[in-house]
Amino acid sequence: MRSLYTAATGMAAQQLQIDTTSNNIANVNTIGYKKQRAEFADLMYQTLEYAGTSTSEQTQSPTGISVGLGVRPTAIAKQFTQGNFKETGNNLDMAITGNGFFKIVLPDGTEAYTRNGAFKLDKTGTIVNSDGFTLSPEIVIPEDAVSISVGTDGTVSVLQAGQQEATTIGQIQLTNFINPAGLHSLGDNLYINTSASGDPIEGVPGQDGLGQIRQGFVEMSNVQLVEEMTDLITGQRAYEANSKTITTSDEMLQIVNNLKR
Repeated sequence: MRSLYTAATGMAAQQLQIDTTSNNIANVNTIGYKKQRAEFADLMYQTLEYAGTSTSEQTQSPTGISVGLGVRPTAIAKQFTQGNFKETGNNLDMAITGNGFFKIVLPDGTEAYTRNGAFKLDKTGTIVNSDGFTLSPEIVIPEDAVSISVGTDGTVSVLQAGQQEATTIGQIQLTNFINPAGLHSLGDNLYINTSASGDPIEGVPGQDGLGQIRQGFVEMSNVQLVEEMTDLITGQRAYEANSKTITTSDEMLQIVNNLKR
């Protein structure tokens, strides 16, 4: 019976849906996290009668007969909508309002990208992320810096002890992609570009379609908990309905097995 295998594909699809939703819920408070959405498509069809088949000398079948064989996952796409901002008051926390990513250099020299702007200083005064990976372009804060200021255009300036005016020490750049959904997730809120995402496009914040930087804020996850809970319930009920289909098919087979001459 086709329904057994069709329902099995439905159960597998709903399991993937629930897995994706649970990951979104788990990261509801993760800084810079972007929610994922599972997408599906129907499988091939078994055609028993083609539309347009002659039913008599003068008439044709208007619809035909095609039986679907289930569902398959096509993508788990990230949605790069803006998350809510949370004020921290930390001079090294930065949020991007609009498009763009911070560029991070991994220990092996690989360039990665993130929306997590919760930065720190390492022992040399270099701006790094929570894992100690360097922000690119590299910016080093002087030891005698009294305050750090980051402009909306990414200009980093410091006020040093004994000075009356701030000194510009660096420029933060942002990177954008034609298709951010094509980025490959490494975990730890880091992405690397792929052939699907396109080449990185670097620029000054606030120019060429890039967002601006807001100092003292972080961008929270764009997960909406109410939506995720609704998706969780829907996925659970759909999984239950598919399992009911298997039970019904099994009962039909049992009736066939109990037939007597």
